[in-house]
Amino acid sequence: MSKEQRHRNPDTMDETDEIYTEEIEAFLIWMKDAGYTIHTQKNYLGDVKQFLRTLREKPLHQVKKIHVMSYLSQARESGAGERTRNRKHAAVNSFFKALQEFELSSTNPASGIKKAKTVKNRMPVYLDENDIRPFLLAVEGKYANRNTAIFLLMVYMGLRVGEVHALNIADYSRERRTLDVFGKGRKWRTLPVPEAACDIIDRALEERLTPWIGKEDAMFVSQKGRRLAVRSIQQIATETFERFQQNKGAAGRVAYSSHKLRHTFATMLLRKGADLRTVQELLGHSSIQTTTVYTHVTDREKEKAMDRLDIQVPMI
Repeated sequence: MSKEQRHRNPDTMDETDEIYTEEIEAFLIWMKDAGYTIHTQKNYLGDVKQFLRTLREKPLHQVKKIHVMSYLSQARESGAGERTRNRKHAAVNSFFKALQEFELSSTNPASGIKKAKTVKNRMPVYLDENDIRPFLLAVEGKYANRNTAIFLLMVYMGLRVGEVHALNIADYSRERRTLDVFGKGRKWRTLPVPEAACDIIDRALEERLTPWIGKEDAMFVSQKGRRLAVRSIQQIATETFERFQQNKGAAGRVAYSSHKLRHTFATMLLRKGADLRTVQELLGHSSIQTTTVYTHVTDREKEKAMDRLDIQVPMI
C-alpha cells in the first residue's frame, strides 16, 4: 500500500483484513472476472472494508439489512453525498453477490435497499470550444506530448479517465485511424481517430519510455515506465486546468476536472447537430437516457439565442 493510501485511510490495515481475508480475496477475484476497472475495484474494495469494520468482527452470516442501512446512514452523516452513498451501497451489494456466487454466503442483506435520490439531469460542466486550444497550450513539461495526446482522446473522442488508463498500444491502428476502447460493462467500442490527434499520439508513442515490466503493453506510461495510473491522469489534468485559469480571478474560475473534457466532447457534438444515438455510441453509454443530460446544454443555448430577440409587442 502506498504512503498516499495510508495517509488517506490510516486505519485501512487492521484486523479486518485478517478476519475476512477469504471473503475479500473472493470479492477481488469476482470484480476482476466481471471486468470492473481498476478504479472501480479500488473504490469498491475501500467501501467494503469500511463496511466490514463497522461490523466489529461479526460473522457475515449474521449480518442483516439493518447493519447495511446503519453503515449507509453513517456515511451520510459523515458528509457523503447521495452519489457516494449509492456507490457504497453498490459496493456492499456487489460484495455479497460475489460471496453468494462463491457459496461463501447464502444471503445478500444489501439487496432490496432503495437508492438515494440524486439530482437528475444536472447541467454538466464543460469547457467552451473556444477554450480548448488555450487549455492544450497550458500543457507543459517533459511529457507534454503524452499529456496532450491523453487530453485529445478525452476532448475529441470522449474517453473516460479509466479508459485512457486501460489503453494498450495494440488498441491503436495508425493505418486505419481507429482506437479500440474497453469501456464500462465490459463493452468494446471502436472510435475513429482524428488525423490531428493521430499525429500527437504518434509523437507520444515515439517518446514512450520502455516499461520496466517486459510484457507491459500500456499506451501511456509514467516516468517510472509503468502504466499511467488513473490518479496520475487526474492530477495532470488538475495542474493543467490550474495553469489554464491562472490569470482569472477566483470568482471567474471553474471547477474543471479531467472528466469535464468528456462532457466537452458530448456538448460539441450535439451543438453541431450530431444525432443523439450516435453520441451515445461514441460515449459508450449503455442507455440513451444517460446521454440526454447533454441535451439540456443545447436547450440553454436555444434560450440564450431567444433572449437576443428584440420582441416588439404593440400596446393594446
